[in-house]
Amino acid sequence: MKNKYTYTIIITIITIIFYYANDYLDKKNEEYPKDNMLESISKNEFDATFLPSSTTGSIINHDYYTLSYSESHEQAEWVAYELKKNQIKKGSFKRPYFVEDKKVKTHSADWKNYKKSGYDKGHLCPAGDRNFNYNAFHETFLTSNISPQNSSFNKGIWNNLEQKVRRWAKEYDGVYVVTGGVLKENLKTIGYERVSVPEMYYKIIMDSSNGNYKAIAFLIPNQDSNLSFYKYVVTIDEIEVLTGIDFFPNLDSVIEDKLESEISLKTWKKH
Repeated sequence: MKNKYTYTIIITIITIIFYYANDYLDKKNEEYPKDNMLESISKNEFDATFLPSSTTGSIINHDYYTLSYSESHEQAEWVAYELKKNQIKKGSFKRPYFVEDKKVKTHSADWKNYKKSGYDKGHLCPAGDRNFNYNAFHETFLTSNISPQNSSFNKGIWNNLEQKVRRWAKEYDGVYVVTGGVLKENLKTIGYERVSVPEMYYKIIMDSSNGNYKAIAFLIPNQDSNLSFYKYVVTIDEIEVLTGIDFFPNLDSVIEDKLESEISLKTWKKH
């Protein structure tokens, strides 16, 4: 009988320890970086001229990217940012916790929706594109900037495309990037907040060097693929039809029509 009571006490103590440990982690996940941890650097907001339209009306301006949040899908329908040549750096920042986005009035999805879901917390604005200072890097870990991605997709073809975008940013002295999942009705969901799992992701890259515009767009299934991302090049018009988003509404209509209707791989270096 004595051993039985001892066993019960031990189990109770272990349960209490785990409870407070989880509570501690949850609180850590609600923390933003402290002011004394932030590095002094000019903020680089996305040029509003190149912002897409929002189908939700919930546009959030952060210091290093802008997004349009879809509450019904618990993620951004797009994230837009400029990636400059001098921002391509290999940072050595400690990976932070994922935190909820306080600027989203309806609250961005809790990171715990992804636990044991089988999907990665896939960045839309990659942490690798924001390695130039701690605050910019940390900002990519807001849960408004993540979407459920197949692990092989996230670490494979999607990662390869993200690396290519960084090379283009170096070659063209900066590019504009718009990316997101294709959100629609009746998608599979994960977690208690029913975060939608996109079947496809898109990425649009635009270069406006010296007033000469060119763009390239990709639409890739959210699954493992051994193919080159070049196999998934599409027109921007095709992505607009799928998403209902007008990607460059503020451009001159002649420039916009040309950019969005053509596929011109020759203007983008493939090496």
